[in-house]
Amino acid sequence: MNDKITTDQPFVILLVEDEKTDAQLVKWALKQNQIKADMRQAFDGYEALAFLRKQTGSFANAPRPNLVLLDLNMPRMNGLECLAEIKKDAALRDIPVVILSTSYAHSDIIAANELGAADYVSKPMDIHELSASIRMLAERWIFPLTNMAGNTEML
Repeated sequence: MNDKITTDQPFVILLVEDEKTDAQLVKWALKQNQIKADMRQAFDGYEALAFLRKQTGSFANAPRPNLVLLDLNMPRMNGLECLAEIKKDAALRDIPVVILSTSYAHSDIIAANELGAADYVSKPMDIHELSASIRMLAERWIFPLTNMAGNTEML
């Protein structure tokens, strides 16, 4: 996605995460870093695709996310399967998808890269490390897209 986000548009993040505690930690890390974003959550790959494709009643008016944070280990449809579906869909493939997973497996990292993931971040077990990882993601993905590098007040 090459378009810059203007200040009157919210930066939308779709977090695809089945663990409520992990989702709360990501929200906490965004707040800790003063990153203002409209974060939506899907609990598995099927729900993420329904959100992205604006399917079913509850997702009919879903905003198009500027960034997808995707866990790998989820029920029903795992993250790699979801990533493959996103990248096959011409209407969705330009949305950056960052893998945010507890997996440090080299095979998962290679598979994610081959399927078109924009980045791969292993979830640290420590909340302060998670906060630093979210800050790094913001510097790489949110600030450049908003054309406001480092200015978290305008997000």
